[in-house]
Amino acid sequence: MTTHADAPYSLVGLDPCLAPLDRADALRGDANALAGAWPQAWVLRIDGEGRAAGDAEHGPSLRRGTDWPAMPAGADFLGLADDGTAWFATTLDDDAPRIDLRSAAHAWPLREASAFATAHALHHWHLRHRYCGSCGGGVEFVRGGWLGRCLHCGREHYPRTDPAVIVAASDGERLLMGRQAAWPPRRHSVIAGFVEPGETLEQAVAREVMEETGIRITRCRYLGSQPWPMPTSLMLGFIADADLGEVACTDELESARWFTREEIVEALEAEARGDTDASPFLLPSSISIAHWLVREWLRETA
Repeated sequence: MTTHADAPYSLVGLDPCLAPLDRADALRGDANALAGAWPQAWVLRIDGEGRAAGDAEHGPSLRRGTDWPAMPAGADFLGLADDGTAWFATTLDDDAPRIDLRSAAHAWPLREASAFATAHALHHWHLRHRYCGSCGGGVEFVRGGWLGRCLHCGREHYPRTDPAVIVAASDGERLLMGRQAAWPPRRHSVIAGFVEPGETLEQAVAREVMEETGIRITRCRYLGSQPWPMPTSLMLGFIADADLGEVACTDELESARWFTREEIVEALEAEARGDTDASPFLLPSSISIAHWLVREWLRETA
């Protein structure tokens, strides 16, 4: 069984109720409880660019709350571990080694990487929502960093998450994938895009595939999700049936085409060997829901 210690960053494919940290919402508004939990807490430190103290080889450079004389103002409460120990994030202001979230997601265990992902998302929200969108007044962050309150009009603001669909679309024999010009050479991935106001997830799946490739979706079903706070997305994974047709790539993608099972299996085998030069193309990142969807499509169509 996959455990917190050895699980990858992605929660996709694991127990859907598995959570690396109990978010303990009831504690967020209890300042005394948070202050009491601080001395024995694990503290993740984040710099102004959203990088954490730590590296890929040794993991996060965690500190204990007792390393501070008192809980710093602005410390964000991330949740509780299985043993009841609290986790917080606060400002990194020394010369400790630093690592970005994408690199940490590859190298760190699930609990540590997920704590970093949560801290990174809160940090991004705080930086970009310092003023009230209603009146322009300054915003203070309370409830362990999870609520922004306007100091002028009192309006409350909450962290935002942007839903995005990602879909393994197939004609029954082949998988539809494309690539963006900014990606590493030869990398391809399944089709994805943000959900627009007023549409269902299923409508977003059909629209995004049509907009980016000209292929019509006839049916889709939900498989799983992955938080992708780089900076604020939640990826909602689908598998879909598509009409046979020629791909008409639009300006959103550099290229797109149908990939055969044989090509995908060859790419996965080359990836497993660490010999990507021998691969016909590069798959999406192994920590991503896109990679999982490719493997799920292979499994379901075996």
